[in-house]
Amino acid sequence: MMLQVSALQASYGRVPVLTGIDLRLRAGEFLGILGHNGMGKTTLMRTLMGFIPATYGGVALLDEDITHLKPFERVKRGMGYVPQGREIFPALSVLDNLRMGCVAGGRENRAIIDETLQLFPRLTRLLDRQGGALSGGEQQLLALARCLCTRPKLILLDEPTEGIQPSIIEEIAATLQRLRETSGIAMILVEQNLEFIAALSSRVLVIQKGRITGELRPDQLDDPDIVADLIGMAA
Repeated sequence: MMLQVSALQASYGRVPVLTGIDLRLRAGEFLGILGHNGMGKTTLMRTLMGFIPATYGGVALLDEDITHLKPFERVKRGMGYVPQGREIFPALSVLDNLRMGCVAGGRENRAIIDETLQLFPRLTRLLDRQGGALSGGEQQLLALARCLCTRPKLILLDEPTEGIQPSIIEEIAATLQRLRETSGIAMILVEQNLEFIAALSSRVLVIQKGRITGELRPDQLDDPDIVADLIGMAA
């Protein structure tokens, strides 16, 4: 099993946000997480990555308990994170952003960067440009490429289509499809774009008030009645 999460709880101060998350993720599986804003999606991702400490429960990666490891230790064990808002280094060039990904993974190697750029041809001509000078869509591609430079076994991807132009949304979807087919990487995808999450996910979990409350097949996201009943979102 790639990831096992059991009875996971987390809080902001005294305010509980995650109230008992249970999920399993197989190697190579793409799992979608769907829910309204404020239901705990980003908190779940940040807790899985170690930025927010778990107050109860456990997280295991490839059967190793990582519940209390720091984020950089989780990266070295194969977890990658592309946060909501991208969080690239705006003052660094595209190339140096990618180099930072390699360093975070413990292996600065230009061959890794060159291999990653084969998935992101749009970035190849932008290597000397500062990250802050890129469009929002280009920054999202850079954030994903930087994550891949850590050589992850599991990627946590939070709201990748937020504020992105449709042409780059299609490019991101095609790149992730290619990764799923060729790399064996597993992914947890938090997203509110129903078409995007349905195209990429093997199954979709519904989160409400910090707890997993249901599971959908991707094709069920085409049914507005099912979506409205489980999530309250318009399809």
